[in-house]
Amino acid sequence: MKLTLTNRRKWLVGAGAAVLLTATPSFALFGIGDIVFDPTSYGSLVSQLITLQGQYNMLKNNLIHFSLKQQWQTTLRVLENVNVANMFGETAGMSIALNSNSRIASSTAWKAATIIMNGSAPSYLVTQALGNARMSQLALIETSDAVSPDCLAAVGQYRGDRSNNSTANSSLLSEQFDTSDNTNSEVQQLNLLNAAEAQKAAEMQSQGTLQACLASQMTLAVLSN
Repeated sequence: MKLTLTNRRKWLVGAGAAVLLTATPSFALFGIGDIVFDPTSYGSLVSQLITLQGQYNMLKNNLIHFSLKQQWQTTLRVLENVNVANMFGETAGMSIALNSNSRIASSTAWKAATIIMNGSAPSYLVTQALGNARMSQLALIETSDAVSPDCLAAVGQYRGDRSNNSTANSSLLSEQFDTSDNTNSEVQQLNLLNAAEAQKAAEMQSQGTLQACLASQMTLAVLSN
């Protein structure tokens, strides 16, 4: 009888060990076989929740608006208009040419302010050889007559555009430093940055035109020496 009980105990222990050795991560809860707890799935779910929490915190931070933007604010200066003296009509139209976007006004003002060759000049100059002093002076005058009106127009255009763009610049500046929720979402702030870059590109193009005129005038100065 003792031998039989001992054998049974050995058999039960062996069977239990076999079950433990072949066990999977899933096991029943409360003794009910169809309710299973899987540690692997639980760990994956926790990892996903942590990821979603991080994404939520990031989105929340992106929606929080700045409240102290005015510390970056600067002052926008608009160029003053030029007022050229005109005692006897010698500079008629020059102020308009320098302050407005009008190539006709620039050409008219330049012609009024420069000396026109008299009637005998062509017959005299036609007898001159290329390369002498008189032909060099003529080349300088003709080049100046071509470049200078364009430069007057460029200056007037730049001044006119600065005045016309002041409203758009002020509006963008106001929205950039707005501390309300109306302009402080991430997409809205990115749109404001894009608008600022577009304004910067337009300003650089306008200044590029002025720099081209400056280079032309420097070329004329070299030719006159």
